[in-house]
Order: sequence, then C-alpha cells, then structure tokens
Amino acid sequence: MTTTEATQLLEDYRLGKVSREKVLHAFQAAPLADLGFAQVDTHRALRKGFPEVIFGAGKTADQIVAIARRIWKQEDRLLITRVNAAQAQAISKHIKRAVYHEQARCITLEKRPFPKRPGTIAVLCAGTSDLPVAEEAAVTADIMGNHVRRIYDVGISGLHRLLAHLEELMSANVLVVVAGMEGALPSVVAGLVRRPVIAVPTSIGYGANFGGLAALLGMLNSCGTGVTVVNIDNGFGAGYTASQINALATEGNPPETTSESKRRD
Repeated sequence: MTTTEATQLLEDYRLGKVSREKVLHAFQAAPLADLGFAQVDTHRALRKGFPEVIFGAGKTADQIVAIARRIWKQEDRLLITRVNAAQAQAISKHIKRAVYHEQARCITLEKRPFPKRPGTIAVLCAGTSDLPVAEEAAVTADIMGNHVRRIYDVGISGLHRLLAHLEELMSANVLVVVAGMEGALPSVVAGLVRRPVIAVPTSIGYGANFGGLAALLGMLNSCGTGVTVVNIDNGFGAGYTASQINALATEGNPPETTSESKRRD
C-alpha cells in the first residue's frame, strides 16, 4: 500500500465510504512480496516516504526487472542504483519509462511529474573524477522530490572556485560535499555555512589514499562543525539523508507547483 492509498483509505473511512473491517484488512496485509530470490518490502514508502530502492550491483538484469516490476506495480516512483550500461539496456526493454543516468549509474522511474518541496540541496564535488558519486547523490535527492543545485570541480586547490558560489552555498538547506584525495573540502564548506554538511569520501586518489580511507579519516576528523560523514563512495546514502533533512526543514510548507519548479530550475 502506498502512502497516497493509505491516506485515501483513511479519508474514505472518515466519510463513511468504507467499513472498519476493510481498513483493518488493508493495514494487516503482509508488508512483503516473496519473489523467491528477494523479499520486497511493500510498505517501505508508507514508513519512510519513498519506496524500497534497488541496489543493482551483483544482481542480474532479470532479478532487477522482477523486483522493479513488483514495486512499480503499486508505487509512482522508483530508484535503482549501481547499474551498468548492459543492465540498463536490458531493464529499459522491459520497463519503458526507465531513465538511465549513465554518470550516476542509476535508473529512475516516475509515472507522473512530482512537485518539488521548497528549499534546495546543494551537491558539491572537489574534482571531475568525483562526479559519479556526486551525481548518484544528486539523482537520489532529485527523485525524492527536492531541488538540487550542482556545484562541481570546486576543490580546495583553487579556493576561489568555491568562493565564487558562496551565495548559493549559504542559501541551501543542506549540502552534500564529495571529495577524494585528502578529503578536505567538507571542512572548508562547513566553515562557510550554517547548514548541515554531509561529507562523502571517494576512492579517488593516489596510493596513500588507500582507496578512500584517507579521505574518510580526514572527514571524520574534521574540525568544521556540523559535518556528518557517510561511507566511501556512498553518494546514494548522502542524497537520501539530505532529502530527509530538507523534508524536515520545509515541513508544513506546501510542495511547489510544476510551474514554480520550472521557474526555480
């Protein structure tokens, strides 16, 4: 059951259109679908506000399609992460609305355009090599109903590039900051803004980077206040968390209309 369906069902009960027994039966239904190889959580959107996200790495295209079809059957939005071009091509043959974001390695599906909530999530990355992780965060935040401002290639080796975007940084409700190498960018950003900063270490760097461990430890040891760190290359986790923070920041404000969203973007 989707959140929309649950809300409508409760409203129908309030108006006397459906019986108490029908409402109870709907909420007592098992919150999973057994596909044999996967147990699909069919109440994820009801609990979390967004359907179960499919992690594509390690799954066959057929497995992803089966899971996606089951979720798509009752949900209006869907996100699949960490898919390669071959998987995306196979999935697109079975699910026509699938949109492949090559750089982000994600697939998104929407049955209709969703209004965006007010407020902006800024996604920054230090260098062009960090783009796949930054785009994963940006695509995740966007499909979850947020305005996303991308600010790329603003690493601290050329600090003027970052400072040129100071007004945009300060106006965002939450910032996702992606960096490899020594992972210094989140600390600098945290010193400039009063909003939460979600730091994402990437595995980009030379040998002593240790596959992103150096950036991870640098971010965990940040002296900048308000910095929260996710795991190495976890753009999805950062985008999801940023969406939850923005939802709290804008709670009580109505979603923007499609025309308002277009003007904003």
